[in-house]
Amino acid sequence: MQFKARVRVTLKESILDPQGSAVKRALHGMSHDNVLDVRIGKHIELTLTADGPESARRQVQEIAEKLLANPVIERFSFELSEAGGEER
Repeated sequence: MQFKARVRVTLKESILDPQGSAVKRALHGMSHDNVLDVRIGKHIELTLTADGPESARRQVQEIAEKLLANPVIERFSFELSEAGGEER
């Protein structure tokens, strides 16, 4: 079976986000003073094969933990769906 995973990696709340701060300043310079905070992250899409959804979840979890996110400063979440199917 084919699955699509959408992985979101963001900095932990306790970690300063200089890129987010720069975007927030730019938005305020554009008169968007109602923007209270900006956090920048990464969006990664993977297509993979697995015997079933639980196997795919385990694989994506391992990939994210070992490669996509730095566990010291980042956290991640992901959504998994069958390729061409409904989200799970």
